Amino acid sequence: MTNNSGHLHPITQTVRSIYAIFREIGFDVALGPELETEFYNFDALNVPAEHPARDMQDTFWVKSDPFDKLRASRKVLRTHTSPVQIRYMETHEPPFRIIVPGKVFRNEATDATHEAQFHQIEGLYIDKKVSLAELKGTLEFFFKKFFGEEVKLRFRPSFFPFVEPGVEVDIFFNGKWLEVMGAGLIHPNVLKAAGLDPEAWQGFAFGGGIDRLVMIKHGITDIRVLYNTDLRLINQF
Repeated sequence: MTNNSGHLHPITQTVRSIYAIFREIGFDVALGPELETEFYNFDALNVPAEHPARDMQDTFWVKSDPFDKLRASRKVLRTHTSPVQIRYMETHEPPFRIIVPGKVFRNEATDATHEAQFHQIEGLYIDKKVSLAELKGTLEFFFKKFFGEEVKLRFRPSFFPFVEPGVEVDIFFNGKWLEVMGAGLIHPNVLKAAGLDPEAWQGFAFGGGIDRLVMIKHGITDIRVLYNTDLRLINQF
């Protein structure tokens, strides 16, 4: 007898697995709007006005009143889940630690490893004293739980406007190093934009693509199959 009962999509299963892992070390889940203002998506995250990520080739802007010159009110389909960091810091008293799963949008060509819409997981930790060592330990804990104790990780110096110092996180997969996350200690300007005193509070943040984690864990070679409703893939989960 054929079992035609429904089941969760692999991305949904992965989000739940990620939450279960981070819940073990005290992280809560936070959510935010997919339609964002320029302030939350860029300005509050210390992204300069001339940054190429604001250009049409990377960002879906929502048509607005041509006489509206206030950048803070211009609308954009969020390009990352980081705006939720700002919204959460504005409305909650630290210390706290959260993860933010959600869909994001980029105006880019679709191929085996890129989609115009995909899912990200964001992490944020705010306390009186926060170190890069704590960030490293947190991510090592997560990846070993998610991929297994044998997973190989490396952290490379990198630049992101909203953290300082910044790092990229790679895992060794199929004989090569593959970038899976960006991370770092939260830039003082970001704390200020959210109404927190950088002299009193510190934090770390990290973010990466959930779709890529699904692909690595299950040996999927083309990101597009996660969205084309092909039952030959979906029914395997």
